[in-house]
Amino acid sequence: MTKATWLVPTGLIAISFVPMVAGAVRVAELGGGGTRTPDNARFFDQPLPVVLHIVSATVFLLLGAFQFSPGFRRARIRWHRAAGRVLIPCGVVAALTGLWMSVMYDLPPADGTLVMLERLLFGTAMAVALALGFAAARRRDIPAHSAWVTRGYAIGLAAGTQAFTHAPWFLFAGDPGPSARAFLMGAGWVINLAVAEWAIHRRRAPVPARHPAAAQT
Repeated sequence: MTKATWLVPTGLIAISFVPMVAGAVRVAELGGGGTRTPDNARFFDQPLPVVLHIVSATVFLLLGAFQFSPGFRRARIRWHRAAGRVLIPCGVVAALTGLWMSVMYDLPPADGTLVMLERLLFGTAMAVALALGFAAARRRDIPAHSAWVTRGYAIGLAAGTQAFTHAPWFLFAGDPGPSARAFLMGAGWVINLAVAEWAIHRRRAPVPARHPAAAQT
């Protein structure tokens, strides 16, 4: 495999690095007697959903990163299929636990109702996309499977993109208010879905045939 084979997985893992590290810190905090504060009290009160969310999302992001490298898939098709059997359930667990936390946990001080609604919308969309991707794989509709799983992964990866959408605001304006935070969070999901749709369209676009005369020049 060439260096280009590793380009997409490396980029996707780099984008997901911040949320994965933050998740690992959270799990260590809960498991190692971290300091309880008003911001994290809900996690100490009910740790299971957040731990399931972090672990499943981490596996989903890591395995998913390698699924989007054509060279890697062609070289390890059996691995691709086996990983998919783990990837989709982990993604669904990550989406459903995210929905549960959005509804059942107390609303964080930094968030507003609009952020909660965004999480409900995109969390539901992620679970539905992965379910449709699984159904498409069962009926051997590989283009539809690829498209739906790409959308589901893009939504899950938005936690990494949101770190980049928030960074300039933190640097130049400080902590965002509820409206600004909703905009920055939404921007992460929208950006990722836009890139996903571009990638889906690019995969589906027919390769132009070369003219025989041009091929001889």
